[in-house]
Amino acid sequence: MAHANGAQRFLDDAAARGLDVDVVERPAARSLEEAASILGITPADIVKSLVVKHRDGTFLFALIPGDRQISWPKLRALVGVNKLSLPAADVALEATGYELGTITPLGSTNAWPVYADASIAGRRISMGAGAHGRSAFVDADALTAALNAIVADISEPN
Repeated sequence: MAHANGAQRFLDDAAARGLDVDVVERPAARSLEEAASILGITPADIVKSLVVKHRDGTFLFALIPGDRQISWPKLRALVGVNKLSLPAADVALEATGYELGTITPLGSTNAWPVYADASIAGRRISMGAGAHGRSAFVDADALTAALNAIVADISEPN
């Protein structure tokens, strides 16, 4: 029942932070583009929660719109390190308690720092909700405030 626990962790953490999230059930999607189509939104409206690994074994979350990707030079400069990487799925699961495709900073088993791409500011976005087949809609500004996220230009076009 790990999935149900993830979904509940997500909701509990959002509630604890006073964050208003609207969770919707949706059919499984094979891609972010397919998920956007199912939800009736654009890929840019879906924000990916990417787990990024530091050389020292700690992690951070990078919130990146679906039509963009991490700009490694920008993120490294912002964090002040010369090496960051995307960990394997099992490492991400261990770091967050979430499987790939369900990852979100909300309800993560570890409260890693959150970096959000500036392009999400002022928008209503969709993000993972801790379980497969679930998406959450949330105000991006409320989300970044609730997570004490650092909002900066950390992405580039896909």
